[in-house]
Amino acid sequence: MATATGQGDIRDRLGIEHPIVGFTPSEHVAAAISRAGGLGVLGCVRFNDAEELDATLDWLDANTDGKPYGVDVVMPMNAPTEGSAIDLSTLIPQEHRDFVDRTLEELGVPALPGGVAEGAGVLGWLHSVARAQVDVALRHRPALIANALGSPPKDVIDEAHAAGVPVAALAGRVVHAQRQVDDGVDIVVAQGHEAGGHTGEITSMVLLPEVVDAVGDRALVLGAGGIGCGRQVAAALALGASGVWMGSAWLLAEEYGKGFPGSAAMQDALLHASSSDTVRSRIYSGKPARLLRSRWSEAWAAPDAPEPLPMPLQNLLVAEAHLRISAAEDPGVIAMPAGQIIGRFDRIRPVADMMADLVEETRTAIARLAAF
Repeated sequence: MATATGQGDIRDRLGIEHPIVGFTPSEHVAAAISRAGGLGVLGCVRFNDAEELDATLDWLDANTDGKPYGVDVVMPMNAPTEGSAIDLSTLIPQEHRDFVDRTLEELGVPALPGGVAEGAGVLGWLHSVARAQVDVALRHRPALIANALGSPPKDVIDEAHAAGVPVAALAGRVVHAQRQVDDGVDIVVAQGHEAGGHTGEITSMVLLPEVVDAVGDRALVLGAGGIGCGRQVAAALALGASGVWMGSAWLLAEEYGKGFPGSAAMQDALLHASSSDTVRSRIYSGKPARLLRSRWSEAWAAPDAPEPLPMPLQNLLVAEAHLRISAAEDPGVIAMPAGQIIGRFDRIRPVADMMADLVEETRTAIARLAAF
């Protein structure tokens, strides 16, 4: 499959067959993407415990047929504070706690049997934990370390480079991409407004060529946001990208259901969603992120709802709520990052089938464009 020129070939740089990078919180999906010739990137924010991440990466080492994989950490550039979950919890207003409790009750979301540990779901959003995750990852064989919130600190980049591992960062504006490359980032993921999760205000069609023109002579650029089929992969390549970064598409992978409570309800909600059934809000983490629209998101948009807190306080506030929502398995009350591309998916399939269709349709689209 042809790719744009620039600082080499993303396939050679990452040791992959196809210029397709797939982000996912599921190690089963990540492994399947890598086995199919792409690069599966495991989202690490759900891991509060270094030993749990270490064991998961052991599993990836053993289940990727020797193919490369990557890891994605979350290092907020401007976190309001750092400390234990108990310390952070003192900064959350009682008004916000009362709102969450009242909303869960109104939505019929039951409590978890036995409750949850203090700080569950928040520690992975802290610098100290993200750094520990990088240290754990480098004891394995990642082909890439990515930061979902921009450029990692310089010492983290240096640590990865010393181990021979390239670093990627997501950017929503040209100025962010330029700063990242100046810091030593090797791969910029230009993520447009359409994308799921943390995303900016500029659409992919505008952002991607701007980023390629600004930094494409110094770093590889991947297109992200609104990519779910081969025609969209070809479009990203035509705009100058060296490859694509996909996230939301893999939520409908058959492998996603392994080990994730509430995955059946989430996939059911996605199957019935259109491209207009997402909302960009700060309710998930404190930073703007695109989520599946649901009764949970609508409650936060009501006039009497409090303003979301800054990161990582908002995540600490809603961490238990998200666990309860997942366990409730109600498709109408999903709290899940998802991009506008979800409107084109109508079935659950194995990753291998999804990847085969992506590659074939990309080749067909490129051949058709060549006729012009």
